[in-house]
Amino acid sequence: MKVSRIIKRRTVANEACNGSRIKVNDKIAKPSHEVKAGDIVEVMFGDNSMKFEILRITEHISKDSAGDLYRVLG
Repeated sequence: MKVSRIIKRRTVANEACNGSRIKVNDKIAKPSHEVKAGDIVEVMFGDNSMKFEILRITEHISKDSAGDLYRVLG
């Protein structure tokens, strides 16, 4: 999540996972869960949620290209 800049800070992403606000393929994700290309990630922000399809995984990417790692589904 941090590399993709969907959630910009690792601590916030960990808190979201620990609070059951992150799902991967419709299952609650733990902070240690590794995503792979093709996974559908749902992030719940308060009353709203957004879904993303993971297109590719990389360790390093510029912030301008981070959006190329996923596709917003809704």
